Amino acid sequence: MVEKYIAILKPKVTQMFQNESSGHDIGHLERTKNTALFLQEKEGGDRIVIGIAAFLHDIHRIMQKETGKFVSPKDSISKVRGLLCEIDITNEQKEKICHAIEYHEEYNWNNPENKLQDIETLIVQDADNLDAIGAIGIGRTFQYSGAHNVPMYVDNAPLESKEGYSEEKGDDPSTIHHFYHKLFKLGKNMNTETAKKLSDNKTQIMRKFVNDFLNEWNGTYEV
Repeated sequence: MVEKYIAILKPKVTQMFQNESSGHDIGHLERTKNTALFLQEKEGGDRIVIGIAAFLHDIHRIMQKETGKFVSPKDSISKVRGLLCEIDITNEQKEKICHAIEYHEEYNWNNPENKLQDIETLIVQDADNLDAIGAIGIGRTFQYSGAHNVPMYVDNAPLESKEGYSEEKGDDPSTIHHFYHKLFKLGKNMNTETAKKLSDNKTQIMRKFVNDFLNEWNGTYEV
């Protein structure tokens, strides 16, 4: 059933994201949707809400690209509602979709008082974060950095940061720093048990990559 609704939304969404080059493209939306639906099979929740919310969760990225300024997921809800008018789902489902999109970037490690409870939002957040790590996550991270003129690595800045990561600040000194500030933290901060299991190998892939990168950067070789 959810695929029927995605098929209706897909032409417009694909057009909206056709020039996206920072890693938040239609491929990311498709993968996030597929992962979210896999998690739903294991964890429960409204499958229609989860699938559609995952597919529409990054509308704010397009708005941000158009304005050149930070745009939060909350700021995209009016556009999301416009898209939802094209599909025949209940008002309750539409509200749940908007809620999941609005809060999918609210990380509990930044704000201990933020305790997302509904399974739909938790799954959408997990699915989005799973696509940010592992082999694809590495590629997307460098793609994003290239699109925003962030250097690969700056070796005179400490890798660990005492401050919590903020999407709005976007103040990573380099791409490699982003792994320490956010990506290495995602696995242990997944919401669902299924996502936690999936994140283990993905985190190992990233840690090996960063270790190899730093060894090559510093000219440390093993023969």
